[in-house]
Amino acid sequence: MSRIPVGVLGATGTVGQRFVQLLADHPWFEVVAVTGSDRTVGRPYGEGVNWLMPGNVPPQTAGLIVQPTRPDLNIPGDPPVVFSALPTAEAREWEPQFAAAGYAVVTNTSVFRMNPTVPLLIPEVNPDHTGLIPAQRQANNWPGFIVAGPNCSTTSAILPLKIFQEAFGVESAIITTLQAISGAGYPGVSSLDIYDNVVPYIGGEDDKLQNEPTKLLGAVRDGQMVPAAVSISAQANRVPVVDGHLASVSVRLGRRASAEEAIQALRDWQPPAISRQLPSSPREFLIYREEPDRPQPRRDRDAGNGLAWTVGKVRECPVLDVRYVSLTHNTLRGAASGSLLNAELLAVQGYIGNSKIG
Repeated sequence: MSRIPVGVLGATGTVGQRFVQLLADHPWFEVVAVTGSDRTVGRPYGEGVNWLMPGNVPPQTAGLIVQPTRPDLNIPGDPPVVFSALPTAEAREWEPQFAAAGYAVVTNTSVFRMNPTVPLLIPEVNPDHTGLIPAQRQANNWPGFIVAGPNCSTTSAILPLKIFQEAFGVESAIITTLQAISGAGYPGVSSLDIYDNVVPYIGGEDDKLQNEPTKLLGAVRDGQMVPAAVSISAQANRVPVVDGHLASVSVRLGRRASAEEAIQALRDWQPPAISRQLPSSPREFLIYREEPDRPQPRRDRDAGNGLAWTVGKVRECPVLDVRYVSLTHNTLRGAASGSLLNAELLAVQGYIGNSKIG
């Protein structure tokens, strides 16, 4: 099959660069348009971008002329597809305009994550939530649509919660995250602030950790979003680690379960069958480590090409029921790679491209 043409909005920023890098040799998608800041508009991408990824700018993208962010990019396709790595204010302005112009917007930004008609997607967790797309189109009179990926810290904690929800039910959770400095973007956190230090504040993260799981663990019924009745208390911390967000979680289950039962549920879990059709999916989605000192960011963040969850330290909790530690790579599974998987899911389900893939 011919590849699906796509654009990258905000392609000169760090997340946008990661999209460009990941899409360079993708079997289903081909970058045909990039947008950027006023400083780079009108220049070849390879000349205008301050490339921060390993290696060089992909040659097939380097020659593309950076365009202003407007929904007249002339990307072929039905619907045309764009990946959004825009800053928050620009995403709020432009993503709805792209959807109104008929684009499928696959966004890494936070603006519309909690909108009740916008799917907040992780293919291994809630692939059926794309069922919100028709209601979104109808509510806004859009020929296009927006699909969002969750916050990188939410991603690190969510898969074990989903597995426990399916096996035992989940009533509440306490989540404490230790988040890498790359999550702050470039140039990020001052070295004098983070070196030899932990910063117990990341703007907006606590609220995202408390709200987004209720949507991810919820259900779509008759085209409407029904959040899960799960209470969450969260605290986010910035730590001097380059990549890899670690979540320490205690959970009250719907029915009591031992640590051994919880570990067995993790080992027995199988992802939705559709996840295995996505070309970027890792061979192992969840890796359980028995060592008492794992997972660790430096040792485990790159598992499954940065797309696997590594989970460990499942124990009974003397206050709630069970506790665990979970790790994901925040700039891959928690950001651009996660959005890329969402686009692959949309392609398999027939929402983008001219016909279903797979």
